[in-house]
Amino acid sequence: MPSQSEIRESITADLFALLKKGVRPWQRSWSSDPACCGLPRNISSGRAYSGINVLCLEAAAMVRGYTSKVWGTYRQFAALGGQVQRRPADVKPGHWGTQIVFYQQIERASKDNNGDEKIERFPLLRTYTVFNLEIVNGAALDHLRPGRADAVEVLPDYQHAEDVFEATKAEVRHGGDRAFYKRPIGGEWPNHNSGDFIQMPQRSQFNTPADYITTLLHEGVHWSECRRQWKGSYAMGELIAEIGACYLAGQLGVPIGEHLESHASYLASWLKEMESDDRAIFKAAAQASKATDLILSFSRQEAPEPEAVEVGKE
Repeated sequence: MPSQSEIRESITADLFALLKKGVRPWQRSWSSDPACCGLPRNISSGRAYSGINVLCLEAAAMVRGYTSKVWGTYRQFAALGGQVQRRPADVKPGHWGTQIVFYQQIERASKDNNGDEKIERFPLLRTYTVFNLEIVNGAALDHLRPGRADAVEVLPDYQHAEDVFEATKAEVRHGGDRAFYKRPIGGEWPNHNSGDFIQMPQRSQFNTPADYITTLLHEGVHWSECRRQWKGSYAMGELIAEIGACYLAGQLGVPIGEHLESHASYLASWLKEMESDDRAIFKAAAQASKATDLILSFSRQEAPEPEAVEVGKE
């Protein structure tokens, strides 16, 4: 079984390689097919994956050309009447499936030098192999496949996305030609006399409604930073905001806008972070998930059940 550091290094290396090519594994093109919309989800629970697993699955889908958002283990598909296809001869052993991770915070009691009991906490990572629906045979799963005859075209629901964001009660101002979040002085919240608002250009200045909404979601992730008590570098904040905006857009059924940061300077900063710390992308993905959950929580009627397969709660 691989060690914790080996798991992190392997996943980081795969994502690092994609970013070096200019490919952002959290951003995929829009599809009107309901089987291809939203975040990657598990075949058995129907729940969306979160944290680093979203990036791992989206990266695998990009590389292998999968369009389905449905994933599962060999046993999960078998239990539903599916059969994972045999690994082709040109695919190396261990590369037919996609590795995801399960994260759990472990507590262990021990004694200090004075004989007093203390609690030690450390993260535990375990890997699981999942497969995309597109490489699974079985008529019982045909109703979930992309391009099925009875599929109803999914149209972007911008009003729903706006309603969800409005529920946060975040102050949004319009004017100028820049989009940004004005943090309270000192970064403390609440302190409404010194900032804590989102500045957006007028809607008419955006090429499409999707560009406006995803820009708003991007700044919304920045708005959530002080509410999540997150503090970090500017470049890491931009990475979290970009990933978080894509997570939110996927959850809300909004096409990914073209505004999201892709400048060489940002990519260089992200690559530097990942090169120096193999936990950096895990932390960014985890914070993006936290921001997504926080923003969606204002419009949810009930608290969501915890996602079983995630990583990086730091």
